Amino acid sequence: MRAALGAHRRALAPAQAASAAAALARLLIEQAALPAGAAVSGYWPLAGELDPRPAMLALAERGHPLCLPRLQGSGRPLRFHAWQPGQALLPGRFNLLEPAVEWPALTPQVLLVPLLAFDNRCRRLGWGKGFYDRTLAELRAADPATLAIGVAFAAQEVDAVPVAAYDQRLDAVVTEIGLYRYRRP
Repeated sequence: MRAALGAHRRALAPAQAASAAAALARLLIEQAALPAGAAVSGYWPLAGELDPRPAMLALAERGHPLCLPRLQGSGRPLRFHAWQPGQALLPGRFNLLEPAVEWPALTPQVLLVPLLAFDNRCRRLGWGKGFYDRTLAELRAADPATLAIGVAFAAQEVDAVPVAAYDQRLDAVVTEIGLYRYRRP
């Protein structure tokens, strides 16, 4: 499932992907109702992921401090470092671009989370390494108000995402056509 979804995402035309990123930024600002001044973690896109950078720039213009994740090693949660638009990143594991370890640490209250697939219950399929699941569990234990918003193309929606006991549900998913919120039963 991961291979097929990743290939489908990478096959999108660059103009279509850029248009989707702009639409996503607009919808996130208009519909997400993020807490004023909340620190927001984004990510640097790779492998055809929907680009959150237009949304991150719009959030920065509205006074949200930004941060980016840094891998700490296998089996460990992500750590976040403050990031300013235009600040150069360093190459890390898995071909990721990351903030420098010396940059100030910043704990996000809102996370923009990449994914391969999502379903209408805001469950997420990632790459299978568990980095975001461990990170969200840790952040939510410290602050239950921590928000996780999946970032995806609408075409990444599937009928049902397989879940395990450790999987962390998203609070919402934003695509180029809308924002889906998880409604707790």
